[in-house]
Amino acid sequence: MNMDSDLQIAGDIMEVPHLLQPERVHPVTVADFVGLARSIAEDRSQWAPHVEYDATTRWYHRLRTGPGYEVWLLSWVPGQGSGLHDHGVSSGVLTVLEGELTERTDRGVRTLAGGAQRVFAPGYVHEVVNDSLEPAVSLHVYFPGLTEMPMHESLRARCAPAPAAPGVIVA
Repeated sequence: MNMDSDLQIAGDIMEVPHLLQPERVHPVTVADFVGLARSIAEDRSQWAPHVEYDATTRWYHRLRTGPGYEVWLLSWVPGQGSGLHDHGVSSGVLTVLEGELTERTDRGVRTLAGGAQRVFAPGYVHEVVNDSLEPAVSLHVYFPGLTEMPMHESLRARCAPAPAAPGVIVA
C-alpha cells in the first residue's frame, strides 16, 4: 500500500466520525461569544424589534440565555451612562449596534462607534456613557451570566496617588 497522502494514512474521515469534534449548540470559548455577538449584531431582526428608549433610565432587555451565558440588549439616550462598575465574576463582550458610546477606564477614554466590540475579563472596571447627541444601542454577552455589577468610586479617585504619610515629603 502506498502511503503518500494524509488521507491514505488517516483513512477516509467520514469513516472515522469518532475523530470529528461534535458540533456545539452553545458557545463555550471567548471566540465563540464574540461570534455570537457578531451574528446577533448582523441580524437586525433578532434585536431591532426589542429596542425601546427611556429618558429616565437606561433601558435593557434580556435577548437570550444559554448554559452559562446571557445576552442583553441596552438602549442609551444622550447623557445616560452606566456609572463606574465591573461585572463580578463574569467576562463579557460589548458590541455597539447603533450610535456611539464612550468607554472610560483608568487607562483612558475610547469612543465606540457602531460595530465596535470590546471583550473584557472578570474585574474589568469601566464606565460606558452616551456622550453623543443621538441615541445608541448596544449588545452585551456575559459569561457566566451576570449576577453582580459592583459600582466603584470615580476614576479620578482610583487613579489618584495615595496620600503621603504625615511628615513625608512627596516631590
